[in-house]
Amino acid sequence: MFEFGGLTIAFLIVALLAASLRILREYERGVVFMLGRFWKVKGPGLVIIIPGIQQMVRVDLRTVVFDVPSQDVISHDNVSVKVNAVVYFRVIDPAKSILQVEDYLNATSQLAQTTLRAVLGKHELDEMLAERERLNQDIQQLLDAQTDAWGIKVSNVEIKHVDIDESMVRAIAKQAEAERERRAKVIHAEGELQASEKLLAAAEILAARPQAMQLRYLQTLSNIAGDKTNTIVFPLPGELMNLMMRSEKRAD
Repeated sequence: MFEFGGLTIAFLIVALLAASLRILREYERGVVFMLGRFWKVKGPGLVIIIPGIQQMVRVDLRTVVFDVPSQDVISHDNVSVKVNAVVYFRVIDPAKSILQVEDYLNATSQLAQTTLRAVLGKHELDEMLAERERLNQDIQQLLDAQTDAWGIKVSNVEIKHVDIDESMVRAIAKQAEAERERRAKVIHAEGELQASEKLLAAAEILAARPQAMQLRYLQTLSNIAGDKTNTIVFPLPGELMNLMMRSEKRAD
């Protein structure tokens, strides 16, 4: 009878030790409660818990990566698109992640969805397509500020896809083509303006100095004379023409 009682006590001691010992990995922490009240955060390594008096909740400190489901977003210019993203976050305060929110994983996911719609709804479609880096940063900063009370650090947000209706894709292509044509016309007009300004400046210089005009005239004739296939007609000054006509009358 004594031996049986000794075995029972030994079994109870072993069972008590087994129930009181916890091993936490390097990336884990244990939030310990004593009689229902928060006591402390323990870990990593071997942790001893008093059964029936203390309870422990494990918290993973590694970065969590989750996809934000595709969200229907109406842009600022009234274009309907579907957007999905990826959020990277981790727990930096295990106590807050357990005490301040019931399920920090689900809470962060839901908050990411609403924040994605709210931020992108303030921007036009062109900004969603061309300025993703800035939008990613805006969403990340807003999410990080809101989850700080839960002991969560949102390190990065990446917009993956912006799905647009096919008819809108064609409209965007036409808009881009029109924009390219507009830029080409503007560049051509600026070139014409600069050329006209230079020609006006040259004309003013030639008008102020008749010698320069004559030199330019002779230079032009020299350039034309280089091509033997051209027929050159020299304009004669009016005074020379009058002199020739007088000579003919005297001869008559």
